[in-house]
Amino acid sequence: MKSRTTALILAILLPGLDRIYLGKIGSGILKIITAGGLGLWWIIDIILIASDRMMDKYGNRLQ
Repeated sequence: MKSRTTALILAILLPGLDRIYLGKIGSGILKIITAGGLGLWWIIDIILIASDRMMDKYGNRLQ
């Protein structure tokens, strides 16, 4: 299981690496290339992780 705290820190400081950490490599690279979806994707991911709605590649909730 992946840590919600680690994912949140990565999402805030290094957008894209949070998704790679969660096993979502394709969308992580796309997020890096698009600069966090011009900021919108970045904000959405922070909200999803903070509200415990983000899951890893296998559908597991973050700890």
